[in-house]
Amino acid sequence: MKHAIARTLTSILHGTLRGLLRAWVLIVPLVVALSVIRWGQLAYFWPQGYKASGSDLLAVAVQGFRFDLKVSAIAGFLLLLVLPWVSFSAQRRLVSGLVLVYVFLGFINLHYFGFYKTPIDSVIFGLFEDDTAAVLQTVWHDFPVLGTLLAVALTTALGIAVHRLILRWVQPDTRWNQRAVVLRLAVVTVAFIALLFAGKGTIRQMALQRQHLTVTTSQFLNDMVPNGVIALKYAWDNRRQSQNLSDPLVGLKALGFESPQAAAQVLGLPSATEAEVRDALYRHDPLPAATPKKNLVFFLMESWSAEPMLYQSPTFDVLGRMAPTLNKACHFSNFESAQPGTHPSLEAILFSSPITPLTMGDAGRKPLPWGVAQVAKQAGYDTLFVTSARSGWRDLNRVLKVQGFDEVIDANNLKADYPEATVGLWGVWDSFVYRYLEKRMAAQPKNKPLFVFVLTATNHPPYDLPADYQRVPLDMAQWKGETSEATLVPNLDTYRYAHDLLGAFVQTVQQGPLKDTTIVAATGDHNVRSFGVYADASRRYLMRQVPFVIWGDKLQCGNQLTQPASHRDMFNTLFPLAGIEGGYVNAGRNLLKPLPAQPDPMNAPRGLFFTGEARNAQGMWQLGNPKSFVCTAAKPPAQCEFNALDDQQERARYGLLDWNVRISLQK
Repeated sequence: MKHAIARTLTSILHGTLRGLLRAWVLIVPLVVALSVIRWGQLAYFWPQGYKASGSDLLAVAVQGFRFDLKVSAIAGFLLLLVLPWVSFSAQRRLVSGLVLVYVFLGFINLHYFGFYKTPIDSVIFGLFEDDTAAVLQTVWHDFPVLGTLLAVALTTALGIAVHRLILRWVQPDTRWNQRAVVLRLAVVTVAFIALLFAGKGTIRQMALQRQHLTVTTSQFLNDMVPNGVIALKYAWDNRRQSQNLSDPLVGLKALGFESPQAAAQVLGLPSATEAEVRDALYRHDPLPAATPKKNLVFFLMESWSAEPMLYQSPTFDVLGRMAPTLNKACHFSNFESAQPGTHPSLEAILFSSPITPLTMGDAGRKPLPWGVAQVAKQAGYDTLFVTSARSGWRDLNRVLKVQGFDEVIDANNLKADYPEATVGLWGVWDSFVYRYLEKRMAAQPKNKPLFVFVLTATNHPPYDLPADYQRVPLDMAQWKGETSEATLVPNLDTYRYAHDLLGAFVQTVQQGPLKDTTIVAATGDHNVRSFGVYADASRRYLMRQVPFVIWGDKLQCGNQLTQPASHRDMFNTLFPLAGIEGGYVNAGRNLLKPLPAQPDPMNAPRGLFFTGEARNAQGMWQLGNPKSFVCTAAKPPAQCEFNALDDQQERARYGLLDWNVRISLQK
């Protein structure tokens, strides 16, 4: 009996040792493969003329290795459930499959960075919420799919070769001397503890977490630290937290506030009770008596980046008929988008929501009273949503009618009205939107104001244009940005097409009977994908920048045209201008009002990106992360550094917007 028990314990000990050694042998090829991809990514996206210090590159290499070791060790630890007991051949197949998965995620992260200028984030889940077939078709058209698959195969083969080499050296399946029980026990203990610390990513300090991705002052280099596995994990965490609507305080607490009252105090808002805080979020300056209500036509332009406008000239004409309209417009040229994707920005603008996706579940089935369409409707407006895309995308056809739009006109409606329209990958050409708008606005009763929200689609990969459109030659010597993307010129062509049409529409309004009674405004949903990676710190702010332009009769533009601002400020500016008051959340500031002489937290000249980045006149940073601050001022002052008060106020503003959505959906 004793011998049987001893043999059983010895067998268990030997199996455990075999499993631990197999786990460590597994870790090596994973780390090698992930490290190879990281250095390949650095080389692939390294901008021409960009320089980085050796110490910064070393910091990226070391920190990247630590994250590679972390995710590889976690895989090894989880597989301890099977590695001690499977056959040698099954172990090799398991490792080969895992290497393939890690390598595939690494290359997804590589191309995701090339497209979104950031490691994998929660926008990636839109693959399953967009028109998936159209997305995949765009990927096939715009990305080196076959070359990437070949690179995946070669990197996977490298990892498998490394694994087999280490197997021959370590020989984890070799049976140890039956008498070496104490030695085996010691090796098991050391190997297990080492595996735990490898999964933690450190020995003495706290486990590697998201904040440890920042190791240099260069965001470009910091973005090289996460591998595809850890980036996807953090994206999933963000997604899960954003969808956790059961706890209204989860966003506030993540930003360092235990209650909405604590955040309100930072902003100088009334804060005795939660009800008082909510009331303050919806309080606005009263409009002058008898302010007339004007039509408000708002355009969310696909990929309207701010950068090409910097180089606009007669020989580099990227605006067409929009260019002459800007002389009498309010053009806010230091302006951030809310999100890096179309649907996230759409939700951020319509609902002042940092939470996305917000309306694709139950939340989209109940009216959100502070949404801009609901506010306009309550003010007596007819509300219209028009897009050249298909409104079935992201359930917009269902959601928008619940959220206050009387009519939703999409590619299918436009095709019915204009049989000559061709429905392509993302919808019809934008020109049919403008034809419809001119007809619809001319038919609007004069005693009923109209609010129109327009979403364009043509300036989108794969950058196709109508067959009869004459492309305008551009002097690319005028382009001062990065030029590494093959899609740059085709993208500039569709950019010009889209904004030339918008300019023609503005001119039609300004020269017609609606001139005195119509406000036209436009912004971009996000920056263009093909305009570089913005590795240089002085250009980093351009990665988030889109224009915001307002056209109207006798506009007084004020002194904020070049001050940092963002999407959150738009309807705080447009609603008072159109004569709409009350009902909308105090998400930002009125950009047509002069900046206050005394510091005012609710009207400070800052921009906010809803993934958690802010920018002031000096630079930009990730909320709550002083080490992430990058000076982006054109003429940096003597002290260009992180401002803790600015950060605290932006965290409070962001946290209250998050809380407003969550607490409202509790009811």
